[in-house]
Amino acid sequence: MAVTRLAVALLLVSLSSFAQVDPQRLARIPERMQEFVDAKTAAGFVTLVAHRGEIVQISATGLQVIESNTKMRTDSIFQIASMTKPITAAAIMLLADEGRLSVADPVEKHLPEFRGQKMVRERHGDSTVLEAPPRKITLHDLLTHTSGMPGGFAVGLAEIFVDRDRTLAEAVAVYSQQPLSFEPGARWQYSNMGIATLGRIIEVVSGMPYQDFLAKRIFQPLGMVDSFFFPPKEKYDRIAAIYDAKDGRLNRDPRDIFRAGAKYPAPEGGLYSTADDLYRFYQMMLNDGEGAGKRILSPSAVSVMTQLHTADIEAGFAPGMGWGYGWSVVRNIEGTFRFNSIGTYGHGGAYRTYAFVDPHKELIGIILFQRVAGGGDVADEINAFIQMANAAVIN
Repeated sequence: MAVTRLAVALLLVSLSSFAQVDPQRLARIPERMQEFVDAKTAAGFVTLVAHRGEIVQISATGLQVIESNTKMRTDSIFQIASMTKPITAAAIMLLADEGRLSVADPVEKHLPEFRGQKMVRERHGDSTVLEAPPRKITLHDLLTHTSGMPGGFAVGLAEIFVDRDRTLAEAVAVYSQQPLSFEPGARWQYSNMGIATLGRIIEVVSGMPYQDFLAKRIFQPLGMVDSFFFPPKEKYDRIAAIYDAKDGRLNRDPRDIFRAGAKYPAPEGGLYSTADDLYRFYQMMLNDGEGAGKRILSPSAVSVMTQLHTADIEAGFAPGMGWGYGWSVVRNIEGTFRFNSIGTYGHGGAYRTYAFVDPHKELIGIILFQRVAGGGDVADEINAFIQMANAAVIN
């Protein structure tokens, strides 16, 4: 196999960088991942750790596709699912930097189909009483999952995340007619429809298809050459298969990992990517909006995105977490259970991918594998990786 960009990057890590981390501890990461492969909790893993702007650990363990005995590669391509959400949020903030929108804007300012939106006041058996919400939902509400938009998908589009058979405009037109579950700003409820709505706003404001805007304004400037919503056929052989782990066995998930004929890009969870590409995005965030020598976001936009916006509202999928703009944020000491510092931000995906940025330690960690269920953002494999990445930092 040809030497990949990631392998070259790792070989070039400076000795000064290694002086800040323990290489022996880093070397234990792939060993631990192999234990999970041997236990058949996952087919294979790619892990990456970066410290102070340098990749200090990168490894591929196990298999990309069990049936063909295809080995996992450091440049294997994964469906990162909800890890797409912070990238969608970054595109919104890019437009805010340019003065084309404000996070305080009512959604209906950009999407008139949201005018007259209703909220559930009470339910009685099969009947629902609706009323007008006390205020209109805003982009801020969507970015923080506090809009009240439902968590799943609309009736009639329940399978859109699998089928991908509607355009983003068509899907969001349906989402706009769903009543809010609660008063905007009152609670936190993870909403795929809410993030999809942000994707549609990107289209309307920019005048470009959502996926094209991200490619032109984020992926291409950062050199994210393996990030896309509709995979090109020449890259099919690098896409990792998805498995379900049951009773000590791994069973291939039946869904089409290539999404043949897909129309819906899924701003809430449709991106394919690699460890290297994700590193480039996360390093840009850690660098206050600059990556690959290019300014993507302003430092102000990055600061606003990564602040805690949900205060004491119960939010997130792990202890001690809150929410920023598209990011889960460690908000108190309870959230440091994996050794992350307060203020660390990150996101996971439905197929068990996860990444974080710890600004205090100048540390980035990325773990990628493909399993349909088991543990969420606190899966054993994810916890082990995050703890080991943090434990390797000695200065």
